Amino acid sequence: MGTFLSELAQLWRLRNLVAVLTRREAVARYQGSAVGVLWAYIQPLLTVAAYYLVFDVVFAMRLGEHAPTSRVGTYLIVGSLAWMAFCDAFGRGTTSLLDAGGLLQKNALPPIIFPARTVLASTVVFGPMLLLLTLAYAPVHHFALPVIAVIPLLLLQVVMSFLLAYLFAIMAAALRDTVQIVGFALQIGIFVSPVLFPMTMFPAAWRWVLWINPMTPVVSGWQTILLQGAWPAWNVWLALALWIAGAALLLSVAVRRSHDQLVDWL
Repeated sequence: MGTFLSELAQLWRLRNLVAVLTRREAVARYQGSAVGVLWAYIQPLLTVAAYYLVFDVVFAMRLGEHAPTSRVGTYLIVGSLAWMAFCDAFGRGTTSLLDAGGLLQKNALPPIIFPARTVLASTVVFGPMLLLLTLAYAPVHHFALPVIAVIPLLLLQVVMSFLLAYLFAIMAAALRDTVQIVGFALQIGIFVSPVLFPMTMFPAAWRWVLWINPMTPVVSGWQTILLQGAWPAWNVWLALALWIAGAALLLSVAVRRSHDQLVDWL
């Protein structure tokens, strides 16, 4: 863990540089477009608005009695926004070192800066939207105390996204196929999660498969807080902690083994 902890210390020392790079990253994604960075907010907001319009207003579809809410659109919005935040951070983070290859070859910068700026840039976009979503759902439960649990849940989601993004960014530097694998995993991962349907609808004997997805505890946590106004169950926090610990352990190994070769791979 020594090499990884050393990189974390460097990341903290260079936090002002990371803040500048994060701002530039967020702006550069939509540079040249008419509305600029607003596109980052418009697209997810239009998507969730479409869910509500189609499923709750037009078709008025309803879920079963064991679902956290009866409204399909209302249910989809919570999980899909959290999922989009993860996909944006993890997907872009996986290619962050490849994109910064030329810069790393010319400058002795710690590689950790680049997945960090990518994940933070995604958080700048989706973090406020998730908090606004909380404000939209909280009145339904009369601003119950468990609503404050969205803060640690969001922070843990960002930490997990960063650890996984950095881990797979190193793997992508060593093996370019990793980018394609991650892209495919993100496409099918939504079907192996409670984003599109409640866990109770998944066959009980196969429900353990859902927990292979790192976003299952996160999405379950968001749904419990926003749809039920309750504290997430202990297994949600435990599963999330295990994912973070496992990702940190694997990342520490990857950082140590790639320390002397990473720039050459790029």
